[in-house]
Amino acid sequence: MSGLLALLDDVAAIAKTAAAQVDDITTQATSVGAKTAGILIDDTAVTPKYVHGLPAARELPIVWKIAKGSIFNKLIILLPIAMLINAFVPFAFVPLLMLGGFYLCYEGAEKIVHALGPKHGHSQMKNDPAAKGAVLEQQRVAGAIKTDFILSAEIMTIAQSQIEVTSIWHEGAILGVVAVMMTAFVYGSVAVLVKIDDIGLKMCQDGRLSGTRALGRGLVHAMPHILTVISVVGTAAMLWVGGSIVVHSLEGFGFHMIPDFIHHTADAAAHQLEAAKGFVKWLVTAALDGVLGLALGLVLVPVVQRGLKPAIAIFGFGKNKQSH
Repeated sequence: MSGLLALLDDVAAIAKTAAAQVDDITTQATSVGAKTAGILIDDTAVTPKYVHGLPAARELPIVWKIAKGSIFNKLIILLPIAMLINAFVPFAFVPLLMLGGFYLCYEGAEKIVHALGPKHGHSQMKNDPAAKGAVLEQQRVAGAIKTDFILSAEIMTIAQSQIEVTSIWHEGAILGVVAVMMTAFVYGSVAVLVKIDDIGLKMCQDGRLSGTRALGRGLVHAMPHILTVISVVGTAAMLWVGGSIVVHSLEGFGFHMIPDFIHHTADAAAHQLEAAKGFVKWLVTAALDGVLGLALGLVLVPVVQRGLKPAIAIFGFGKNKQSH
């Protein structure tokens, strides 16, 4: 009997330890997730533009496809890579992050160049709207998942830098929880954003009160403009985050001239308005990061389009892509 009681006591102790570890993982994951709030806002702003202009019935399926790609990015690719790099080649984090920053700068600048440049017709797709929609959806999802990969890499890197554990399994568990929490937050928010117009239409049709119907009409009329604004904000966010990553990477490499200029300019501006010192410093820093991101992106656009893409095509990649 005493042996059974001792066994039960051991089981209770193990369960208590496990519960404490789970609680610690959840607590740390929540704390770490808060440190990535800026990237989350950017990710949420970037994503809706990938469903903008597509049929309403395809909006949630597309968001779901991107969310699944995001989870795959974080859990299957980035989490193991981050842990391996941290264990064996921690010095590789900075150059890899810098490459990610360059990619975001290129993406943001390319969107602006495309929006301001001449519009080319897609004659091969004009007579087949279904094919056009399918190809466009595939391109949008692929583009969103590629962009998410960079933002997810930044989220996972920031998260890993905030974790205070010695066990590799504990670290992996926290990163896994962060990955799921962040993905649910971002794509849950995106799903709500892209369906607000449908909610407004439902309120117009089924609302019992005139105020409800008026609010519904307001949502329906406002959402195209709101989504356009979000699309612009998403492009700006790519430039801001890309520029910020490059600035921090330069500091990691020991090049302080540009980072110091941004810091000193932001501090000087903040001192001019003591009442909103923190906000002004953030705003000036973000604006200068974005300007740097745009400048780098405008340099990278011709390099990628006239150099890298033709070089990749020579080796046979991208053969199956639809030409425009």
